Amino acid sequence: MFILVWLVLSAIIWRMKRAAICLLAIVFLVSCSSPAGQPVSSTQPGVIIQNKGSDTMVNLALAWAERYQQVNPQVNLSVTGGGSGTGIAALINGTVDIANASRQIKPEELDEAKTKGIDPVEHVVARDAIAVIVNPENPVSQLTLQQISDIYSGKITNWKEAGGQDRPIVCLSRETNSGTHVYFLETVLRLGDKKNKTLFSTETLLLPSSEGIINEIRLNPNAIGYDGLGYVPKDLKVIAISKKAGESYILPSITTVNDNTYPIARDLYMYTAGQPQGAVAAYLEWILSKDAQDIVAQLGFVPVK
Repeated sequence: MFILVWLVLSAIIWRMKRAAICLLAIVFLVSCSSPAGQPVSSTQPGVIIQNKGSDTMVNLALAWAERYQQVNPQVNLSVTGGGSGTGIAALINGTVDIANASRQIKPEELDEAKTKGIDPVEHVVARDAIAVIVNPENPVSQLTLQQISDIYSGKITNWKEAGGQDRPIVCLSRETNSGTHVYFLETVLRLGDKKNKTLFSTETLLLPSSEGIINEIRLNPNAIGYDGLGYVPKDLKVIAISKKAGESYILPSITTVNDNTYPIARDLYMYTAGQPQGAVAAYLEWILSKDAQDIVAQLGFVPVK
């Protein structure tokens, strides 16, 4: 009887010790993990840098991340798209280290960030040309900025009004959370005039991705769309653009962006919450290196150096 009681007590004591050990292990893991919804600290070894935003930049950001993994295996980059607005919102909410944007941060976004104690810092990491594209069956090969504005605002609705065939024009655009959409609205539809309130025609089809626009143009000879030059495949037709009637029509390229002759070109940005530190600072410094800027050119964007 005594032996039986001793065995039971021994088993209970052992289970209590094991539970205590497990509890200590859980406490240790929780204390060492980053707070929920917060990016991992960029000063730790083996850091994960959270990078989110512009769909225009997502392929470039993924290529950079893959290459940087070879340069610095201690750093892992998590890259996702969703649009410039989504990336900037994530930065303001403190859930990413770097926000990618194909447009500058808006005043209202900046105000919201400051109310949360965040001071967004802008980094120009590449440049891009916005190509206006049509189906190769479309005979139109050149347009002025005013004509494109009139097409997208609904003033011109038939290709014969722009030197083409008697066919209805189908306008394609990115969705409103896209930085490319915002840039195209301000630079092309409104011709860079801040007082101009021109809007996209209600007949414009809003598509969620660059691939959606490309696929639709492939299938529809009446369609017109726009996209970052690095995303335009060779089987689609790129329109030469003139700033004004009577001026030269220019095709987008690295050369015409750098010499400022192509009229629809922009900077591409990365934003950080304050001046970058640690691994994030090192990564942004590498992005401006020749190694990283060579990738910019390979993907059809324009290097900043």
